[in-house]
Amino acid sequence: MSQITIFSLYVLAAVTFAGSRLPRFEPRSRGLAIAAFAFSLAGLIFHAESLYLDITAGEGFNLSLPGAVSLIGIELALIALLAAFGPAQRGVSAGMLILASAASLFTGAGGGAESTGGMAWQLHIHVMLAMSAYGLLTVGAIVALYALVQERRLRAGKLSAINNLFAPLETNERLLYGITAAGFMVLAIAVATGGIFVENLFGQHLAHKAVLSVLALIVFGVLLAGRHIAGWRGKRGIYLYLGGYTLLCLAYFGSRFVVENILGRSWG
Repeated sequence: MSQITIFSLYVLAAVTFAGSRLPRFEPRSRGLAIAAFAFSLAGLIFHAESLYLDITAGEGFNLSLPGAVSLIGIELALIALLAAFGPAQRGVSAGMLILASAASLFTGAGGGAESTGGMAWQLHIHVMLAMSAYGLLTVGAIVALYALVQERRLRAGKLSAINNLFAPLETNERLLYGITAAGFMVLAIAVATGGIFVENLFGQHLAHKAVLSVLALIVFGVLLAGRHIAGWRGKRGIYLYLGGYTLLCLAYFGSRFVVENILGRSWG
């Protein structure tokens, strides 16, 4: 299935999910929601099939940077589909599907990447855990941005039909900290398995990846502690989350870009 078809299905799903939340389309909201579920499910199935064929085309797995981006897109689409069962979250689902549509365009773009057929199974587990953490925390970043925009609109007294795309601010904050807790646990396991299973960390030019990942883990840990102990909420928590997520993006995607595109080596 072509990337354009998958991209189009995700965009259609995002538009119809968003439309189902707007007052002017309220009489047709049920039909729009059903159509959006159909579009997103079809896109998810075709995307997963295309990526599977891409990463298993050679010996082992093709774990190139474009393949990793595409896989995170699948995570976003899946979480968006599940979140959309709650009508108030369909605006957030639309945002996730837009990002998933962009990520789907990377499917098949890493054709020249070296195969990982010689990579130990422990490293495969580490990589899958890491990408699962990135996917979860990317969802959190979308929720954080939604909460930030929503707070600013409320403070400015901007009340319009667009507000229907947002879940209540308190709901978004609870969702954000729930995602942070889940992402923190998966990331902690990924960091631990990386420290145990990745050999010759400095020789593979991955030391900066490990340092940035640990720093991101510390930031998310501080955020969770602040929420639990001091009841942090609002901009402080949102900005701290986005800071941790930025570190995580630099750790993974920055490292992959340097290793694969500048040093001309494959991960592992």
